[in-house]
Amino acid sequence: MDKIQIDTVLNRIEEATGQHANPRIAAIVHRMVRDLFHMIEDLDIQPEEFWSGLNFLAEAGRSGELGLIAPGLGFDHFLDLRMDEAESQAGIAGGTPRTIEGPLYVAGAPVAQGEARLDDGTGEGEVLVMEGQVKDGAGQPLANAVVEVWHANALGNYSYFDPTQSAFNLRRSIVTDGEGRYRFRSIMPVGYSVPPNGATDRLLKQLNRHGTRPAHIHFFISAPGHRKLTTQINIDGDPYLWDDFAFATREGLVPPITRVSDAAAMAALGVDKPFASIRFDFTLHADQANAPQAEVARQRASVAA
Repeated sequence: MDKIQIDTVLNRIEEATGQHANPRIAAIVHRMVRDLFHMIEDLDIQPEEFWSGLNFLAEAGRSGELGLIAPGLGFDHFLDLRMDEAESQAGIAGGTPRTIEGPLYVAGAPVAQGEARLDDGTGEGEVLVMEGQVKDGAGQPLANAVVEVWHANALGNYSYFDPTQSAFNLRRSIVTDGEGRYRFRSIMPVGYSVPPNGATDRLLKQLNRHGTRPAHIHFFISAPGHRKLTTQINIDGDPYLWDDFAFATREGLVPPITRVSDAAAMAALGVDKPFASIRFDFTLHADQANAPQAEVARQRASVAA
């Protein structure tokens, strides 16, 4: 079919839209259908391929893997880059880089003041201590900022989604002290891959790609009068550090790791072997009326603490 014929069909479909349709939804659906019609023609997509693709998306939805496919195809990273561009146009620059949230946040984690232990003490893994400050754009500490942190265990699994872990294991919300300081003890996370033979894995294999993420720790950082930051740090030295299937590794988010073997430091922490230490400060931007909303409304898991 030529373009005129395709557009004739599309116009008929769009004209069927009711008078009281949601204009934003209608505009998005019409554009999506229009682009797909032309893609079907341009790539000569066959009916079997169309239905196979539709069934694949249905399967991915049932298994909860759309939240993995989206970052794996770069959508999450692209949305971050668009937000960066919008902030730049609003005159916002610098600060801690944002990066993807991922699909594994759970609301309702226990709240701690200043310092917390994330792990429940039952899992294996190298002890990790991470600390730093939350600051404003002028470098001043932000008291009572909230540092929400979550990460995988030494097997690459997240509590709530992994029923073998205790509730909110490796998840906490930490309120900074008067000097904007936070500190937590945990275990070193490891990288992990998408579920083997799942929808994401099968799709990536068709693209000759892997589905592995480097070890990382997720954060939401918020403070009154400031833009919420969604970010994560990556663990330096991970073999997939700059080959993240979700394209989430960014410059400025790979802090150095120090191995602490000082006897007094180990005794103070209650451990008998060296532990890993990370120092990382977060910088937030002040709220700005002409900037886009920094907090993204999306469906998330939630459990009462």
